[in-house]
Amino acid sequence: MAANDTIADMLTRIRNANLARHQITEVPSTKMTRNIARVLREEGFIIDFAEREDGAKRILVVTLKYKGRTRRPIITALRRVSKPGLRVYSNRKELPRVLGGIGIAIISTSSGVMTDRDARRQGLGGEVLCYVW
Repeated sequence: MAANDTIADMLTRIRNANLARHQITEVPSTKMTRNIARVLREEGFIIDFAEREDGAKRILVVTLKYKGRTRRPIITALRRVSKPGLRVYSNRKELPRVLGGIGIAIISTSSGVMTDRDARRQGLGGEVLCYVW
């Protein structure tokens, strides 16, 4: 599959694995997908991620997180905001709040990929990659 939008691909794979209650899912590893996985881990949406080599390809193995005996997924939704055909940028004053601060927006800034909260704290704007809640 030649996915130009590795981020949308990653979000879709996590969304599908969540629905199927899988413990892990595999995502093609790029600098961007690693950064997004790091933010998801720091924010407590996933347990962990690891990188492994599969021949010439590098793959991120993302370990998903569930709540309670019913294994309710921690991630209720992932929404891609900025797409290759329509980039969405936000300056520091207009950074989105997701569900009044319950969710996070993942922003690609000049200082790396971070949550809307961290970007606001550092006074940075950037490309709004996706919303997670």
